[in-house]
Amino acid sequence: MSPIVPSPRAPQRADTSALVPSGRGSDPDAGTRREAGDARHAESAAPAVERWCEHVERWYEDGLGWATDRGRPPALLTGVRFDVLELPAAAGRAVLRRFGRTGPVAVARGRMLLLVAAGSAEELPALLDWLEWGGIALDLVGIGAGGRITAPAPHGAPWPRQPGAALWLRPPGPPRGADLFLPALAGFGSRGGDAPDLVRLVDMAATECHRVRLRRSRVRPPADRPSSQPLACS
Repeated sequence: MSPIVPSPRAPQRADTSALVPSGRGSDPDAGTRREAGDARHAESAAPAVERWCEHVERWYEDGLGWATDRGRPPALLTGVRFDVLELPAAAGRAVLRRFGRTGPVAVARGRMLLLVAAGSAEELPALLDWLEWGGIALDLVGIGAGGRITAPAPHGAPWPRQPGAALWLRPPGPPRGADLFLPALAGFGSRGGDAPDLVRLVDMAATECHRVRLRRSRVRPPADRPSSQPLACS
């Protein structure tokens, strides 16, 4: 007599209805209501943001005589009253430790912005060649005529700082005379040394940019290598 083999049962689906809380997760209008709430919040904040932007523009234009682009957020026009040397923040911090007197200095999105005399950006390539830095990748950029930078918040202004926002490390001053303290191609034979402030600043900035680049190249992980070699078979 052959043994009795039970017939296979059809697989049963698990009941997942209990995993969804009653009255939640099934509202098709929930996303629409959230979007409407976000829109109302943005509309209520818009007047305050606009007043803040107008305050920033007045602070720069009336207080310092610096041109802005009237954009949102406001930006400062370079090549008019000043140019900018832009470099990695790590290199910039080293420059500030070593270079006692600079012009205004700002930081934004991991980059440092050193304000220098108008026209300096145009002289930067020739200066780097003269200082024997020509042809070396330094990540040192000059921003001059036709350029712009995001306007840092006025020093001490009561406004919430957002990540990546431009901030002053060494704010400009005094009013209407900030451009008198900008490093420039002038002062040969002065008590500060034979080289003018701008030449020394560019040389120091190039040195620190090169050091940052070398440090970054050393910490890069080596190329993947096989963990073991196959055994030779005789």
